[in-house]
Amino acid sequence: MLSQASRGTADESDGVREPRRDAEPRFGRPLSAGSLIGWMALSAIIPGAAHLRAGKRITGLTLLAAFGAAIAAIVVFAVRLNADRGSALATGTLNTIMIGAAVGALAWFTLILVSYMALRPRRLSRAGQIFSGVVAGALAITVTAPFALAAVTVKTTSDLLDAVTAPAAGEDPEVVPSPVRAEDPWNGRKRINFLLLGGDAAGNRVGVRTDSMTVASVDVASGNTVLFSLPRNLQYVRFPPTSPLHKVFPHGFNAEGQGLLNSVWYYADNNPQVMGGKNRGAKALKDAIGYTLGLHIDYYAIVDMYGFAALIDAVGGLKIRVAQDVKWGGHFGTAGTIRAGYRRLNGEQVLWYGRSRVDSDDFSRMGRQRCVIGAMAQQVTPSTVLANFNKIAAAARHMFRTDIPRDLLPHLVPLGTKVKEAKITSLQFVPPLIYTGNPDWKKIRTLTAKAIRDSTAGVRQASADASTAPTPGASGASPTPTPSKTTVKKPKPHGTPTPNKPGSAQGLSELCGF
Repeated sequence: MLSQASRGTADESDGVREPRRDAEPRFGRPLSAGSLIGWMALSAIIPGAAHLRAGKRITGLTLLAAFGAAIAAIVVFAVRLNADRGSALATGTLNTIMIGAAVGALAWFTLILVSYMALRPRRLSRAGQIFSGVVAGALAITVTAPFALAAVTVKTTSDLLDAVTAPAAGEDPEVVPSPVRAEDPWNGRKRINFLLLGGDAAGNRVGVRTDSMTVASVDVASGNTVLFSLPRNLQYVRFPPTSPLHKVFPHGFNAEGQGLLNSVWYYADNNPQVMGGKNRGAKALKDAIGYTLGLHIDYYAIVDMYGFAALIDAVGGLKIRVAQDVKWGGHFGTAGTIRAGYRRLNGEQVLWYGRSRVDSDDFSRMGRQRCVIGAMAQQVTPSTVLANFNKIAAAARHMFRTDIPRDLLPHLVPLGTKVKEAKITSLQFVPPLIYTGNPDWKKIRTLTAKAIRDSTAGVRQASADASTAPTPGASGASPTPTPSKTTVKKPKPHGTPTPNKPGSAQGLSELCGF
């Protein structure tokens, strides 16, 4: 027999050389099924890990570098969004996120499959191959879930914004909204006035009656805001000469013999022949309230009261200081009681806290409603919205409507941030300050202008002189309505238990105990 050395020499002398073992591809040691699954799962977190374990260094390092580049791009994108949070609502941003999520889902699905193949599962036993293959398929589908969730959430956001900002059919087709310019989204306006409405369209009522009406007048530069609350039973409101209702009610709104402010929307919607088209309730109410305050109402937003309860539940409730027990249900409050104290209220409780008339009046309800608005402004944070987004979207889609243009929404976010950090004061036009059956229109405008001036000047409280002439400075102020005699018998004025210092706008922290 030839020795091993002589055999090697003979082979070499014949010109035939055996391949050297160290010249073969360097694969890692065979893996067990459990180890293979572990490396595959690690690759879902750190792309390229499985390829490096399998000895395919170039592919592994390439995947790792691509992953690092993707992370860096996401961080840059997130930093830019954080610097300009409003841009998150821009159509282009939402489309970018949706496309990125789709690409990410496909990339990670493919990554799991190629990582599985790189680990050479054919070296496992038949049972190991079947088991690891099933796990690989399940993992490939699982890693796409976060991307799918992101895409669905963004799509839901986009659809929701389209739905709530789209005008109703036939609503002011002749009015063309001004284009929104990024460098000046407010078109030179220094103050923006939003009409915030609570509509009561219950099953036993026909049409919409706006039982809660508040104007939020926001200073664009500082975010300082004044909330003007108007009672539902304010009577004989005037309309500007440009309104079709001015000709019908030259001496003040007097539909159905009472002419309550909360019926203006209802009347306009049910008399399209007067308004010149359908669904003009919002426009009629904006005209009436704007003319009453001497302000130009830029936008409105209406929330259905019963959907509002679902929204409060979606954000986890609100913390509210209940000054005294609030009973609700029927005429005697037999359905339930919201106990006095500083407590977190759920959606139903918040709804009835703001709406209950038991042992109360409309003006006390207004005081509680403004505290609800203030609590939402202070307590509903971006993180709360993100954490409960799907619930909020589901509630808002069926309860919310506005004429704010979609393109303006990205600019509302930074303005909202200013408001959240700025001073919010409130003024109610209720007895004995203003008698709802015989309103002093000049006095209302005087108080409105003064509250806005004080808010801008940083004055927290200042007593108002009812005899002072209206002060210019309110954005888009309309001419003072000419007093006209109303032939309808007016009710006797009465007072209200609502805390409201005569003629002064007060901070919500003081009023509501935030």
